[in-house]
Amino acid sequence: MDNQDFIHAGKQDVSHHPEGTATKNLGGKQPEDHHEQLPWYRKYLFSTDHKVIGMQYMITSLIIALFGFGLMIVMRWQLSYPGKPIPIFGGILENIFGPEMFSGGVMTPQAYNSFGAIHGTVMIFMALVPALFAGFGNFVVPLQLGAPDMAFPRLNMASFWCFFVGAVTVMVSFFVPGGAAKSGWTSYPPLADLADSGPHFHPLFNGQTLWLLGMAFNITGSLLGVINMITTIFQLRAPGLSWMRLPFFIWTELVTAFLMLLAFPPLEAAAIMQLMDRLAGTSFFSPEGLIVNGQHAHYSGGGSPLLWQHLFWFLGHPEVYVQILPTMGIVAEIIANNTRKPLWSYRILVYSVLAIGFIGMIVWAHHMYMTGMGQAISTFFQLFTTIISIPSVLIGTVLLMSLWGASIRFNLPMLFALAWLPLFGIGGLTGLPLGWSSSDMVLHDTYYVVGHFHYMMAPTSIMALFAGIYYWYPKATGREMNNFLGKLHFWPTFITFNGVFFPMLIQGFAGVHRRWYDGGQGWEMAQGVLWLNQVMSVSSWLLTLAQIPFIINFFWSLFYGKKVQSDNPWQGTTLEWAAPTPPGHGNFLSALTVYRGPYDYSVPGADKDYSPQWEPDAKPKIPQAKVAKV
Repeated sequence: MDNQDFIHAGKQDVSHHPEGTATKNLGGKQPEDHHEQLPWYRKYLFSTDHKVIGMQYMITSLIIALFGFGLMIVMRWQLSYPGKPIPIFGGILENIFGPEMFSGGVMTPQAYNSFGAIHGTVMIFMALVPALFAGFGNFVVPLQLGAPDMAFPRLNMASFWCFFVGAVTVMVSFFVPGGAAKSGWTSYPPLADLADSGPHFHPLFNGQTLWLLGMAFNITGSLLGVINMITTIFQLRAPGLSWMRLPFFIWTELVTAFLMLLAFPPLEAAAIMQLMDRLAGTSFFSPEGLIVNGQHAHYSGGGSPLLWQHLFWFLGHPEVYVQILPTMGIVAEIIANNTRKPLWSYRILVYSVLAIGFIGMIVWAHHMYMTGMGQAISTFFQLFTTIISIPSVLIGTVLLMSLWGASIRFNLPMLFALAWLPLFGIGGLTGLPLGWSSSDMVLHDTYYVVGHFHYMMAPTSIMALFAGIYYWYPKATGREMNNFLGKLHFWPTFITFNGVFFPMLIQGFAGVHRRWYDGGQGWEMAQGVLWLNQVMSVSSWLLTLAQIPFIINFFWSLFYGKKVQSDNPWQGTTLEWAAPTPPGHGNFLSALTVYRGPYDYSVPGADKDYSPQWEPDAKPKIPQAKVAKV
């Protein structure tokens, strides 16, 4: 029996096992009670269960994020105190990475470039996107659909392991001769074509080549995952779960999946072409007449560095929405649940996210105004860059209006969801000047750009990430996270995030360049804002300390957290709360039917303030006819 048979099983009480077996549920037992126990490596490492794979993505992504965050806090020391040894850790870093990277405990320019390139790469492609799209998507989407699993369980497992191999390949590149990639997270040629090449480098085991191989594995895993996600949403919806009854989180995952399906293949093709340039002597991106070390490079010539930029940013800009759209879905779920009222306009949310998906594919070249594009093309990209702000504003407006007049529950998920709103607003508004070529000419490659996209990529995305973890943690584990530790995590995180990134906007207006190794100390015009380097660095170190309560809370609660008293601890309306806690193989004890939309809260006349999608409407009581006495 396949997944679709499960969904339409009707009255027969059946559940799906990843290996393709179906059994009846007897006596209210979990579906896996009727299957042989899998060995531990099949259950936890090479699992085909969407929930385990979702947790694998989430935990791996959080570890990678911690690694990427560590690179950043070391860079912040160099920006604040250039040329000074890193206290305590300087000698340790020198022993790990070698004197070429840390000389006498001082960060070298080579180490700064490597740390910057890998920080950007892993935080975007291997931490936040996998956690928000694949982590939550794998765990939550089949449950919200009423499905037993993803459409292709083995393909799902393969997607995770491709991602894992790609991430490990990029991170271990620090330990090959010459260190990790140094050409930035954008890997611009011709520098990226030539970096880490020559007689002192292995042709394959060098930082830049391993970066390209890692990205190729990562993109392949992403493509396998998005095909699975799209198929699952189209094919495995429970009976009655029509398109306009889907939870908004599923809409954001669906649009995100299509963005990745369309935009990732050009970047993978570009990565393979750059590999060919480095390994096979081709010249896709190396221009004619290139001078290297005072001599003409021996290439066929005729390549175009601008071709790489087009292929990269064709993915690079939709990647912003790949990361931010799932956060919109997470925040919408939490706001609806904790305002105890329907979202202000569900249809506006749906149409807006569809518009973002379409327009997001045709605005990539606003990253390339400095390349000399013509006025007509520049006008096109400026126009649609401005237009795409409209559906984004509509989504923010719907979420704000949903708070109006509500009896808000200020629990941990809601705190993080509410913090998402102003951070998203700052990130979006600061992006508008960069969408217009006239102002972008002034702000391009300054710290204003870093501040803008970090507001979208870091505080906005990470606050939603934490909101989702706190919200679905009870369903995944059967235990609640500690409320005190959660608030101890929230307030310092929210404050220090702004301490790190808001001063970047100020420095950007002063003209501080984003790639200066000394943080601007060698430029006279920057002297008036250099004190902000210390503000940002201290804030980043405090932000690091603020994550300790979360780490303790996450693992402590697994064993000692308060056990949930119900399968529906938040009194939610979407289908994941109908599953046992934690869900077993097959997810549900019986096939579900959907009777209403996703956010029927506080319905007039209902006997409680939430009406779950899976509960049929109560039959009205028909009063008995009075019989007249004769």
